[in-house]
Amino acid sequence: MRQGDSIERELVRLEERYWNAIKEKDSTTAASLSSDPCVVVGAQGVGELDKTTLAKMMQGANYELKAFSLDDVHVRRVADDVAVVAYKVREDLVVEGQEVNLEAFDSSVWVRRNGQWICVVHTESIAGDPFGRH
Repeated sequence: MRQGDSIERELVRLEERYWNAIKEKDSTTAASLSSDPCVVVGAQGVGELDKTTLAKMMQGANYELKAFSLDDVHVRRVADDVAVVAYKVREDLVVEGQEVNLEAFDSSVWVRRNGQWICVVHTESIAGDPFGRH
């Protein structure tokens, strides 16, 4: 087994661990995997979340993640201690009492600090028309 393969598997496991933390509303685990602050980009804009704000957001979320799956995962190391993980995610949610199933494309930038990988940037783009027509 090549060392690079091992690191790729580790990063995918960390990404899945983060998603499971969201599903289980485990803000301690999510915060431990995130930089302080972590840059977050999505349909609602660009922001930076510190660990305290991340924990409060997870605890007060108006949605519940019931299930998720990651597909077409790509891992690219850009330096010894920096890597990008990108993938398609399917999410089964309950949002304000309604079931919602969505597909999105996500990416995370992971940096290894003091021997531990942490997420410094995360993006999510809802799948759909690239020109926003639908």
